[in-house]
Amino acid sequence: MMNQFLIKNAHLVDPQVSLDEQGDVLIENDAIIAVGSATQEHDTSHAQVIDASGKVLVPGLVDIHVHFRDPGFEYKEDIVSGSRAALKGGFSDVCCMANTDPVIDNAAVLRAVMSKAHHQAFCKVHAAGACTKGLKGEALADIGEMSALGAVAFTDDGHGVQSSSMMRRVMDYAHPFNKVIMSHCQDEDLVDAGQINEGAVSTRLGLLGWPAAGEEIQISRDMQLAQLTQTPLHIQHLTSAAGVEQLRAAKAQGVPVTCEVTPHHLFLHDSDIDESYNTNFKVNPPLRTQADSDALVQGLLDGTIDCIVTDHAPHAAYEKAREFELAPFGMIGLETSLALMITHLVAPGKLSWSQLVSLMAVNPRAILRLDPVRIAPQSRASLTLIDPNASWDVTEQEFESKSSNSAFLGAHLQGRACDVFIDGKHMLIDGTLAHQPLSQQ
Repeated sequence: MMNQFLIKNAHLVDPQVSLDEQGDVLIENDAIIAVGSATQEHDTSHAQVIDASGKVLVPGLVDIHVHFRDPGFEYKEDIVSGSRAALKGGFSDVCCMANTDPVIDNAAVLRAVMSKAHHQAFCKVHAAGACTKGLKGEALADIGEMSALGAVAFTDDGHGVQSSSMMRRVMDYAHPFNKVIMSHCQDEDLVDAGQINEGAVSTRLGLLGWPAAGEEIQISRDMQLAQLTQTPLHIQHLTSAAGVEQLRAAKAQGVPVTCEVTPHHLFLHDSDIDESYNTNFKVNPPLRTQADSDALVQGLLDGTIDCIVTDHAPHAAYEKAREFELAPFGMIGLETSLALMITHLVAPGKLSWSQLVSLMAVNPRAILRLDPVRIAPQSRASLTLIDPNASWDVTEQEFESKSSNSAFLGAHLQGRACDVFIDGKHMLIDGTLAHQPLSQQ
């Protein structure tokens, strides 16, 4: 049976096809079949019509850095709850990290994760494999087998690969498979037991400092190894002004490197951590200074930074309720990411809608070598419809995630996804999630 949707009067934004105008989109089954005036050439008498006046239609958003804690830590999050949070946030696709229990370092674990995602997820869930066995940095993970099975990237996220020779071996081995190596840049000898950014705030609060150099040293090393091996490298969760400069210079020299930034590193700073010792502000890598955040924003605007990710890192309430030094690092972000970008950058006119689409939809797909999605005939109908004027407050009750460890609780935000189509399936319907997983639609 033919399934048709006609989205009318939307602001269509897709820099891949130089599209930034009001128009209609006709979806039939899993594909876009007409855009703009061409929709009038088709019989739409049986189509479900969506009036998108005042709303923005973009290719489906993609977050290439999330933690769904599945398998092993399902009390924090699992594939069902994580994918529901992603869908609520407007994402059609996400990529899960490998630091589960057991670690995704072999084909058997990867197969189990991908099977569960296929049957239970509410959005498309891709998986990254580990670079080294057990994330220990001592022996190569089964990169070849996981590549063949569908791993989209390789990373020891949560740890930096400490040995330069091991990181070079990872890149050499991954190179023939054309898979990106995603690097959590952290020199553990230098960072040690650091809790927050090293500086005036760490001194005032009596917390061990975490110098930005602990990140920047490995950024430099890994970019040199990428140049040596010509293996694509992706720098995860960039935080510092010096790091932005390193990336800018490397790209100018032709190093095959991309990078990402999170909304919390853009819009929060170490000065937001006060004597309340709110552990929702404890993240890895840590929040840095206002000057660092300003440099990150500039990196977005000039194209140095390629994409926005959330590093969605759920934890149980009792874990975050511990003393600051004992609480785990991380915060959730899938359900606030889009609104934070609209509120702080798009609505004030600092970032265009086309730039936002590149950062949250186009570039993430390219980094993972996923097939592109365009607002054009014959493209897969994976689309996000955004209400840029929706006004809402961040509360625990809002979250689809099992966890609520967000430093943005209480924030008043503008903009929200209202509808999401994934391969033509209407998974988010006027802000309400579909009742069944994607595979059952």
